[in-house]
Amino acid sequence: MESLVQIGSTAGAAVSPKLHSDSVSVKPAWLKVPAPGGANYRELKTLITRLGLHTVCESAACPNIGHCWNRRTATFMILGNICTRRCGFCAVQKGPPSEIDYDEPRRVADAVAVMGLHYAVITSVNRDDRNDGGAELFALTIAAIRERNPACRVEVLVPDFQGSHDAMTTVLAARPDVLNHNIETVPRLYRTARLGSRYERSLDMLGTAKAVAPDVPTKSGMMLGLGEHHEEVLEVMTDLMARGVDILTIGQYLAPSAKHLPVKRYYEPHEFEAYRRAAKNLGFQHVESGALVRSSYHADEVAKTN
Repeated sequence: MESLVQIGSTAGAAVSPKLHSDSVSVKPAWLKVPAPGGANYRELKTLITRLGLHTVCESAACPNIGHCWNRRTATFMILGNICTRRCGFCAVQKGPPSEIDYDEPRRVADAVAVMGLHYAVITSVNRDDRNDGGAELFALTIAAIRERNPACRVEVLVPDFQGSHDAMTTVLAARPDVLNHNIETVPRLYRTARLGSRYERSLDMLGTAKAVAPDVPTKSGMMLGLGEHHEEVLEVMTDLMARGVDILTIGQYLAPSAKHLPVKRYYEPHEFEAYRRAAKNLGFQHVESGALVRSSYHADEVAKTN
C-alpha cells in the first residue's frame, strides 16, 4: 500500500471553476491516441448517421472512439443528445431536451443487428424533464434488442433518475445483463463536477439496483484528475462495495475543451495499477483501471468475467 500513499500526497486541491488557472497543460505520452479512421470506423459512422442515432463515443468526445469503432463496438446514447444537466466535465450538449423518439429503440436494435453485436451498451443523457428520467425508453430499447437479436447481451449505463426507485425497477424489469451507474468522482467535488447530482443519491440507486435484482451485476466508474485526494478515492471504493457493486472502472479525466473543468493531475500507469489492486483487495469482482479506461471500454470482455 506504500505506493497508494504516495498517490494521495500529490493529488491536488479542490476543483476551481476558474478554468485552467492551476491545471496541468502537457498531456503525457500514454494518453496520446491515433486519430480515428479505418474501414470499420467509416462504416459505423455512416450507419449511425443513416439511422439517426447518437453515440456517447461522439457526443462525449471519447478518446477511444477510433479503437472501439474499429473493433465494431459502440455505446448507443438514447433519449436525444441534449442533456438537462450541466456537469463541468462532460462534452455532451446542454439545454432544453428534444421530444421523446419512440422509434429510437427499433433503430438501435437495427444497428446492433447490422453490426452483428454480441454485446451492446446503452446509455442516455439526463432527462430531468421526465418523471421517470427516461427509464421507459431504456426498457423499450432492451426489449427491442432482445427481440431482434436474441443472443445479444445488453449493458445499460443509466442516470440517477433523480432518485426514483420506480424508474430503476422499470429498467431492471427488462432484465439487462449489467446495470451501470457511474459515481464519477468523490463527494467533495460534486458541486463543481456534477451539478444537479448528489453523491448519496447515486449510491442509493446502485444499492436499489442490487436489492431489486441481486442476480444482475452492478457496475460503476470513477475518473481521476479533478483534484481528488487518495483517501477520498478509497472511501468511494468502500462506499461502492457497501452497495454491492461488482465491477469498477477507473480512468483519467481529460478536459474536452478550455470551457470545461481543468485537469489537475495526470496519473501515471503504475498508479492506476495500484488503485486496481486496492479495489480488488476490497472485494470487487472485476476492476479496469488505466488512463484510457472509460465505463464502457471493453465492456464485453469485462462482462465475460461475471
